[in-house]
Amino acid sequence: MNMRGKWLVFSGCATLAVVLAGCGPSQPVKSPVAANPQATAPPLEPTAPVRTAASAKPQPSATEEQRVSQLIQQVEVAYAAGDADYKRGDLPAAKVQFDHAVDMMLMSGIDMNGTPRLHDEFERVVDDVNALEMQALKEGNGFVAPVEPSPADVANDVTFKVDPNFEAKARADLATTKSDLPLVMNDYVASFINFFANTQRGHNTLLHAFERAGRYKAMIEHDLTEEGVPQDLIYLAVAESGFQPRAVDRRSGAGGMWQFMPYGNYGLERNRWIDQRFDPDKSTLAYARYMKYLYDQLGDWYLAMAAYDHGAGNIQRAVARTGYASFWELYKRGELPAETKNYVPEILAAIIIANHPRQYGFDDITLDPPLVTDNVTVDYSVSLRLVSDIVDAPVEELEALNPSLLHSETPPDSTFDLHLPAGTASIFEQRIAEVPVARRDSWRYHVVSEGDTLESVAREYHVSVADLAAANELGDDASIDGMEALVVPERRAPQYLGSGEFYLVRRGDTLLTIADRFGVSLADLRRWNHLRGNLIDAGHRLRVAAPAEAHTEYASNRRTRSSSGSRGASRTGDPPRSSRSRSSEAVRRRRTTHSSSTHAHTGSHAITARHTKTKNSSRKSSTKRQLDAKK
Repeated sequence: MNMRGKWLVFSGCATLAVVLAGCGPSQPVKSPVAANPQATAPPLEPTAPVRTAASAKPQPSATEEQRVSQLIQQVEVAYAAGDADYKRGDLPAAKVQFDHAVDMMLMSGIDMNGTPRLHDEFERVVDDVNALEMQALKEGNGFVAPVEPSPADVANDVTFKVDPNFEAKARADLATTKSDLPLVMNDYVASFINFFANTQRGHNTLLHAFERAGRYKAMIEHDLTEEGVPQDLIYLAVAESGFQPRAVDRRSGAGGMWQFMPYGNYGLERNRWIDQRFDPDKSTLAYARYMKYLYDQLGDWYLAMAAYDHGAGNIQRAVARTGYASFWELYKRGELPAETKNYVPEILAAIIIANHPRQYGFDDITLDPPLVTDNVTVDYSVSLRLVSDIVDAPVEELEALNPSLLHSETPPDSTFDLHLPAGTASIFEQRIAEVPVARRDSWRYHVVSEGDTLESVAREYHVSVADLAAANELGDDASIDGMEALVVPERRAPQYLGSGEFYLVRRGDTLLTIADRFGVSLADLRRWNHLRGNLIDAGHRLRVAAPAEAHTEYASNRRTRSSSGSRGASRTGDPPRSSRSRSSEAVRRRRTTHSSSTHAHTGSHAITARHTKTKNSSRKSSTKRQLDAKK
């Protein structure tokens, strides 16, 4: 949940747009100007100012003052933790802490405007975090984990002068390279090998891509085998994204590990809740099918690779013009744009280096561990915060396991394959049944610890004791000793985008990528915001939906970008869907998969007392479960 969305409710500015645009705190209402003592005309009857009306309210009790003081203290602790993360450079962790600080105030149940101390604290936190995020936007992508450039991105300036001895060595290595592609060695390939092996920038980016590949290698190899395409096509991900599932090209809108464009039918679902281009498994299946489709059209894997970058129609026309169905002939005859010229040689270089890592200085590769998850199929909206409570895993880990989610909750009106940490599917199915289906997007789950009471748990989650007791079918003064857990009826916090109407533009965004992300047409986006062109400044508050209107399906007939555009820009064809059904796809998964059709009864949702008390040790251990910083 983005903190900017939460701020919509209690903005001190005259309009909501001012806070989100980065303004300072609102100006206080000025007291009426005192009447001039020299005036002879009788003064008008004064209107009671806002401050006077506020001062007439009953003074808060000592208990309320204590509650406000405790809340402000908790907010300060969360803010300080976020500030420490920010200074350490861990921006995603900082965002979590800042979100938590704002959440506590918004969900406290205390009248913010009627409590000056809390209102001032809210304004201070909002302003301070606003300033920090704007600084982060200037330096990168704001409170978002940065995406590292792919090896192809850093190899744009490669020259083609290679030491003859180095090329001879590369040719010798090629003779012992095992590949299911017809590898060749020439000056172009040798130049990229030299760049990746003998320059620090080239070495580091390829090294990190190889390391990340370990997380997805087994899954990709399985999918390529099932579709009957060469295994070494895995290395197109080196050029496309460096094996980063959430990579997005800011110019073209291409996204995901395989950089699919935001239009075209590849069998990948995209709507305002999910974007399967970012799902490593589903996008890999689509990639393998598309590569097979291109090969069937062109009859040559090098041409198919070039067509993946430049478009099948462009390659077919180049072949027709020259009479040569050869990538290298098209290269030499100037029939390919510079990007596509580099595309195939850099992939071949990566294949050769991957087969001989030590000979090219890559003896320090430590592959990321393979991705292993439990999977449950849900057909209701569930927040990742609730899932985090249930399976005892950080929200950040769940977001990384489910990169296709565009929000921190699953879609409300369709099924979704929710990926969980390995070994947690059973506990998820057991505990989620205790939460009403209609409340799974907002309620929480609390594992009872020694010393917990209804009052202490209610205070922790900022709900009333009466509501907490009612949700668990308990009396207000009931003991929870012996109970394993409680459901917590939190009010639904204001979500990022609130009603889905606004988005805070980040560095690198264009109208094209934003329209793509929220499933709206570019024309509507321009019309709602009175804009022209595709560029927009970071920090701008952009309307991404028409109020009280149905959201427009994203236009699928948009004009294809020119062949000289971004990597993957011409991937607009509609390859045939695989004949394999969804059910057979589910059966063939190599990871342990659990299907959950859990539905809580609408009658009783109480968690009954259990004789076995669950300690809070597993809850504390969640902090030890950290994602590798390289992912």
